Amino acid sequence: MTAAAGAPTVKCLVWDLDDTLWDGVVLEGDDPAPFPSALKTLAELDCRGILHAAASRGERSVTQRHLTKYQLADWYCAIEVGWGAKSAAVRRIAKALNIGLDTIAFVDNDPLERAEVASVLPMVRCYPATEVGQLPQYHEFRPEHITAEAAGRRRLYQAEWQRQEAEGEFTEGRQAFLDSLDLVMEVRPATEEDLSRASELTVRTHQLNSTGLTYGIDELRRLSSSPDHQVLLAKLRDRFGDYGIIGLAVTALVGRDSVLRLMLMSCRVASRGAGSVLLHHLIQQALAAGRRPVAHFVPTETNRNMLVTMRFAGYGATVTDEDRLVLAVDPERPLPKAPGHTRVIAGPARTAQEASPR
Repeated sequence: MTAAAGAPTVKCLVWDLDDTLWDGVVLEGDDPAPFPSALKTLAELDCRGILHAAASRGERSVTQRHLTKYQLADWYCAIEVGWGAKSAAVRRIAKALNIGLDTIAFVDNDPLERAEVASVLPMVRCYPATEVGQLPQYHEFRPEHITAEAAGRRRLYQAEWQRQEAEGEFTEGRQAFLDSLDLVMEVRPATEEDLSRASELTVRTHQLNSTGLTYGIDELRRLSSSPDHQVLLAKLRDRFGDYGIIGLAVTALVGRDSVLRLMLMSCRVASRGAGSVLLHHLIQQALAAGRRPVAHFVPTETNRNMLVTMRFAGYGATVTDEDRLVLAVDPERPLPKAPGHTRVIAGPARTAQEASPR
């Protein structure tokens, strides 16, 4: 099966293990090594930033020992081993990784298992095990941009798995858990090396996107060098590791206004309150430069949470311009309190001539 026209690029390949990743059934006493073609596919897709997960029949402890023995466990961000429906396992994997089911692919040697997943989850693309070696050649497994962060995406998700386990064991409440993470956000102007990742964010992020605009690398390069615009990136880290680049803000400096044309945040950090942290920083930056913070918002079926976040940050509705809501912060009114669980480090600022109103 190949991708339907317009289907998004695959973000995660979910593997059956017995007779798919290796030639044999571990629970029946076999000791199979992985297929060479499977190892090549694991490595190639990982370099492109495509995640791997497993949904297989058997006993978790036995399967885990075999994965560890052949140094395969580290490839996987989520492992589901049991006797339930494969479709249920795939659904749990999507939830754990916080990605859409339409960005998941599934490979299995058993046509009945593939049929079950395809019937319950028709948005999941299913492939026979005989095509494992060919998957990297398929269009749906070729992201438009392969960024420097792509090769490290697996580590980011594995760290997130550790965070989820730690949160599950935490007993002192959600705010106390956020405080315990020692979150640090770095906000800085985008550089040439960042442009691929910045463009990728505009394509990949939907729920936490203020206007739904997408920018190609050339457009971002032009805006980054323009004295009338700012293109800022946000990185996040905590005691478990680095989240990487998780946010983007594109601002136009118009008269005495600082107009936020696009603000987006990776869904991976929505539960960390990162959107509120970045918005508060942008507002403070604009006010410090003597500008009125203004923002555009274009409603979609999925970005209502972004509007709520903007309102809590201090943006109030002013006018509706066609299908676009224009919001602004009143400099005379006290600002809402900024989230206190994240420390913000600002990158190099623009020169006074560039940042001050004209």
